[in-house]
Amino acid sequence: MAAAFDEIWGKSAGKRPRPGFDALGEWLDKTPPAELARRQASAEATFRQLGITFAVYGDEDAAERIIPFDIVPRVFTAGEWARLSKGLEQRVFALNAFLDDIYGARKILTDGIIPAELIMTNPQFRPEVVGSRPPHGVWSHICGIDLVRTGPDDFWVLEDNARTPSGVSYMLENREAMIRLCPELFREHRVRPVDSYGDLLLEMLRSVAPEHAVADPVAVILTPGRFNSAYYEHSFLADSLGIELVQAVDLEVDDDIVWMRTITGRVRVDVIYRRVDDDYIDPLVFRPDSMLGVPGLIAAYRAGNVAIVNAPGTGIADDKAIYSYMPEIVRYYTGEDALLPNVETWRCREPAALSHVLVNLEQVVVKLVDGSGGYGMLVGPTASKAEIEDFRAALTAEPHRYIAQPTLALSTVPTLTEAGVAPRHVDFRPFVLTGSKRTCIVPGGLTRVALKKGSLVVNSSQGGGTKDSFVLMDEGEDADA
Repeated sequence: MAAAFDEIWGKSAGKRPRPGFDALGEWLDKTPPAELARRQASAEATFRQLGITFAVYGDEDAAERIIPFDIVPRVFTAGEWARLSKGLEQRVFALNAFLDDIYGARKILTDGIIPAELIMTNPQFRPEVVGSRPPHGVWSHICGIDLVRTGPDDFWVLEDNARTPSGVSYMLENREAMIRLCPELFREHRVRPVDSYGDLLLEMLRSVAPEHAVADPVAVILTPGRFNSAYYEHSFLADSLGIELVQAVDLEVDDDIVWMRTITGRVRVDVIYRRVDDDYIDPLVFRPDSMLGVPGLIAAYRAGNVAIVNAPGTGIADDKAIYSYMPEIVRYYTGEDALLPNVETWRCREPAALSHVLVNLEQVVVKLVDGSGGYGMLVGPTASKAEIEDFRAALTAEPHRYIAQPTLALSTVPTLTEAGVAPRHVDFRPFVLTGSKRTCIVPGGLTRVALKKGSLVVNSSQGGGTKDSFVLMDEGEDADA
């Protein structure tokens, strides 16, 4: 694997920052390690006090953890952000057009762009919503597009999260911590704010309410409950938006209309930002044993009486086999080449690709097509012989369940470690909001960092942490705009 590109130092190994990064390089030089450690400990103490946690399923020793936070920010220039934003808007437009098509006319299948069986036999394809269009035709209202970087101008899409992307609360809390603990960085850098996210999210939720809704539509956040790994985020967003956080027991469907039970009587609900997966959202349609869903919700949705954010059925766009066709999907729906390219991907369901992957297991990354959180993944260069042979057997038995990609030299960002500041690999998840009138992207996102030396796995469940992501203002941009 090639040497990693460092986003602050480039290839100079800490001798001289890249153009535009002198102030951050000087800050790293002049701030004593003990002071950095003190500030980081203060941030983590605040996170613990606020209850900013995530759960690790199946880990009895640490069911809830404080997500690790790193005090050294990641920085994007104004030019880099402008380029990323254009590519993200194009990709999310194509994702929404794709979802609208496969649950409607299916022209992309008729035209042979994607094999029909890849859609029709996919467990994330939901026949129950075929022929139903969400209010205003928006399917994936909140997208988290995971990006990686390998050079100064080389950004790649690693995967799409079009169902229930998480992590935005960490983006916002990380910024609050940095403003409080490192105010000098904001004096030296003209950083675009991210605190408008709550207002933009609420605006988007209200904009996609059904046509019948009054001037002030009622939106709620539906959570599985406090034992969910992202429950902190659910409650954080409800508080930030000033809307109700509800569970299934708080809602009922009467004559295809969704109502919220309150101490003063029933209130009609127009928009549900759901953080419950499709399988559990309505026991009358999906899993009958679900205690997390609302009986009759899908009937209300099909009747056009409630918007569900993101819409049922969007999970198929998260499938990594579908991801491998995104260059074709973008071209089909936009008439343009993708501005943000995919990482090269081998679909193991194809015999030639499978043969290539089996011969090169020590050099590639293998993923389940429906995997997430860093689980069910092989990183060939760092895997043991036993792990490689286990994956060889799994691939041979069920090749359709896997894709493989080359092992990229992900970019690094200086990170505070026990041994001092050192480079660690990062990825990036910006959040794209699509409403009935516009698409917008908050200038920032969730930078995840692999805290283990040499590791490429950034997921918090696998030992990763987070950083604040600075997007710098353009020359002449008004800081108060």
